[in-house]
Amino acid sequence: MATFTLPRNSTVSTGQTYKAAPDAKNVRSFKIYRWDPDTGENPRMDTYEIDLDKCGPMVLDALIKIKNEVDTTLTFRRSCREGICGSCSMNIDGLNTLACLKPIEDVVGEVRINPLPHMPVVKDLVPDLSQLYAQLRMIEPWLKADTAAPPDEERRQSREERARLDGLWECILCFCCSTACPSYWWNGDRYLGPAVLLQAYRWIADSRDEYMGERLDQLQDPFRLYRCHTIMNCARTCPKGLNPAEAIGKVKMLLAEREG
Repeated sequence: MATFTLPRNSTVSTGQTYKAAPDAKNVRSFKIYRWDPDTGENPRMDTYEIDLDKCGPMVLDALIKIKNEVDTTLTFRRSCREGICGSCSMNIDGLNTLACLKPIEDVVGEVRINPLPHMPVVKDLVPDLSQLYAQLRMIEPWLKADTAAPPDEERRQSREERARLDGLWECILCFCCSTACPSYWWNGDRYLGPAVLLQAYRWIADSRDEYMGERLDQLQDPFRLYRCHTIMNCARTCPKGLNPAEAIGKVKMLLAEREG
């Protein structure tokens, strides 16, 4: 009989509980994933009871309150607090989203917070995104053109050409979609994932870019593009309401037309 063992540090234990003040009336429990690589201990789920009457409405408000007033060792990323930077992406109540855009009242019962799934964890709620950023650099997400720009003015687009970028330029690279994609979980070392592929199509679709052929050549690979099986987790979890699967489908269609 085959014997399987879990990887080291994969068993999550029950951690500490931090009680709210005795006079608190509007209390919610936040169960938060905690792991410190320096201790050598397994991860745990700590519970924090928060008085919502003294807290902002978003999950990020609760995390900041915990960090400032309850447990200064809690580690997470955040920056803009406006759904623009993508820093505070994490798994909340089973869904990848941005903590700054997730209202506490939308969660029924205790609020469970984990780091983005299937990524190495640096500490607590901070995932290691090195692989994703390396893949992003590979697709060269910037305008490439050999034709010189007009002197003293911008490269112009028609309204129709500009409209093709809608649903693409809004991506903030929070990577909620890629870390929700089963194909990326199993083939992340070779499959680029929905976030990077959406970025790739954003430049393929840009009328000012002159490297469409080279960009398509780079994606014509059994794994980089074609591991997408339209599971649609990417569209369901995107906090900006984008549809990476649609962008991936358009890249596949362009390649098919080219092979024609």
